[in-house]
Amino acid sequence: MGRSPLWTAIRATLSDEIARGHYQPGDRLPTEAQLSDRFGVNRHTVRRALSALAEDGTVHSRRGAGVFVTHRPTDYAIGQRVRFHQNLMASGRVPGREILHLATRAADAREALALGLAPGAAVHAYEGLSFSDDQPIALARSVFPADRFPTMLDDLRHHRSVTAAFRAQGLADYTRASTRITAKTASPTQAVHLRLQPGAPILRAVSINVDAAGTPVEYGRTWFAGDRVTLTMGEP
Repeated sequence: MGRSPLWTAIRATLSDEIARGHYQPGDRLPTEAQLSDRFGVNRHTVRRALSALAEDGTVHSRRGAGVFVTHRPTDYAIGQRVRFHQNLMASGRVPGREILHLATRAADAREALALGLAPGAAVHAYEGLSFSDDQPIALARSVFPADRFPTMLDDLRHHRSVTAAFRAQGLADYTRASTRITAKTASPTQAVHLRLQPGAPILRAVSINVDAAGTPVEYGRTWFAGDRVTLTMGEP
């Protein structure tokens, strides 16, 4: 390993092996104990090397599961009809979703304006985490008019899909009326959910979806992990 610090040499070796395809995207790396035995160092040195690889975006850790090679960026089309599951399956990925929070509350001024509601009108609020091949790629928050979709939260719990929940509420189709995309940095909370370092680059998309008559049915904000998603313009 020459005169370089041991952890930097271990990082370089593992990075080279990943680049050569010894470990594929999504593969779990050997445990700290196994790497310690392989390189003849203590676990602290291995942990420092793995931490550096994570900072580089080469690997990510899952609590209680291990350290995994990061996937190549997922193509995500931004078009009139954007459906999460269809989008990821078209990219050859396995979609997943975790519901973080569901509640009915009063709309704030921005939400009421976007949905064309009276100030303080009731909305159903949804917050969830979207996965591509078990890797978190997006944190989403959406609100829906509560009067029009009275059992939306129950349908979201059951179907775990906005599209399916809308269908259960009698809305067969909806389209994206507008989207604004802005570069941001991850807050500590966002970083925890997306398994990023605080301050890592993310993309925020603010969207309004409407029914066939042009009436707003959803106001949503989505924060995409910047190094895991390639946003493309057009239908998936």
